[in-house]
Amino acid sequence: MPGSGADGARERGGLRGALGGLTTRGRSFLAAGLAAAFCAYLLGQGDLLRVGLLLAVLPLLCVLFLYRTRHRVEGSRRLTPAQVPASSEARVTLRVDSVSRFPTGVLMLQDKVPYVLGSRPRFLLDRVEPGGRREVSYRVRSDLRGRYPLGPLQLRLSDPFGMCELDRAFSGQSTLTVVPRVERLPPLRPGGEAHGFGEGRRHTLALAGEDDLIPRGYRHGDDLRRVHWRSTARLGELMVRREEQPRRAGCTVLLDTRAAGRTGSGPGSAFEWAVSGAASALLHLLEKNHTVRLVTDTGDAAPAEGSAQAYGGPSGQTAALMMDVLAGVGHSDGAGLSRAQEVLGESGEALLVAFLGDLDEEQTTLTARMRRPGSTAVAFLLDSALWAGEGGAALETRARRLREAGWAVVPVPPGVRLAPLWGGAGVPGPAAGARPRTASTPSGGAA
Repeated sequence: MPGSGADGARERGGLRGALGGLTTRGRSFLAAGLAAAFCAYLLGQGDLLRVGLLLAVLPLLCVLFLYRTRHRVEGSRRLTPAQVPASSEARVTLRVDSVSRFPTGVLMLQDKVPYVLGSRPRFLLDRVEPGGRREVSYRVRSDLRGRYPLGPLQLRLSDPFGMCELDRAFSGQSTLTVVPRVERLPPLRPGGEAHGFGEGRRHTLALAGEDDLIPRGYRHGDDLRRVHWRSTARLGELMVRREEQPRRAGCTVLLDTRAAGRTGSGPGSAFEWAVSGAASALLHLLEKNHTVRLVTDTGDAAPAEGSAQAYGGPSGQTAALMMDVLAGVGHSDGAGLSRAQEVLGESGEALLVAFLGDLDEEQTTLTARMRRPGSTAVAFLLDSALWAGEGGAALETRARRLREAGWAVVPVPPGVRLAPLWGGAGVPGPAAGARPRTASTPSGGAA
């Protein structure tokens, strides 16, 4: 990926500003030369005058040489890859090209990076011949997801005599996107509705992607092995099985980002666990050829309604888009999930996977209504009290309310990976009035 371009920022001050780049040695030579020339003039010593002029002109020639060379050096940056999971490394390659007719002096490269990615990398290059090229590289790594700017690239040039040092900054920047860590998940076998709701089996088949066998009239050229004899006997004409292509099941992953619903911060917090869980679920469902979208409590959806990805675009583009959204997602100021309910109410997804924070009585009722009749809904509950090591009585009450509404509920204890919880997440909730399952005894549903 191209980074900082060859177009550097316009330097201020021109030659007058370049004189400020004289080093201590250069200023000493200039002062000594002027003093020697003045004394030679007073004493009438021609040889001393020539020595003084040489000492004074040498630093000025170095300034002029670097000033012209500075604008004939080009810099660029390449970031590989531009999107990495948290705790993974990316390589940054810096390239310097000389388009001058003269060799450069000593070059020092320094790239500006955020503090979370480490210290500023510095490289010292001896000299670059006319038309030459030099490449250096360094690695960056972050345990925290986010978008981190790299650059601008700064270049310091020095003449061979050490008389002058001039800086040049390139205007271009690159962005490193650190996405959440993703787990490989086992197959999810949705259990459909709770007992008493009735349409769970039909939607389980739809999510599994099985073909619907619908008989139709025989046409010339049809394979006789596809004859549906029961329909033929009932209708009195030859009927064959019509195998429809499996329909891509629509799925939604709901991420609760309310600041009021979570406490703590950092890689080990409940919020980061939920973001990582949502990313894992999205990629897992995309790999299973489902049409997937991400919805947050603010009502924002990715892919957005009307975009190409929203209508079954390439899974790779959809995955990159949603991972980019999750890289920058943060806590919202919202107090409820009403906007998310409005977005979900307009869709007909067969599977809803929700990563939820603390829910009060009102938000629990609102969440229970998000599940549409005949669909499968799975809730991963992350309770602040549970993650703080306190009791989870309120969590059990909320979990029971959601199970009564047909949700499959999985309380998430701190430090547990998503994969083992995902395997048992497809268990249908008990009927109203039945004894709820506890977090420690999930059963069934794992493929």
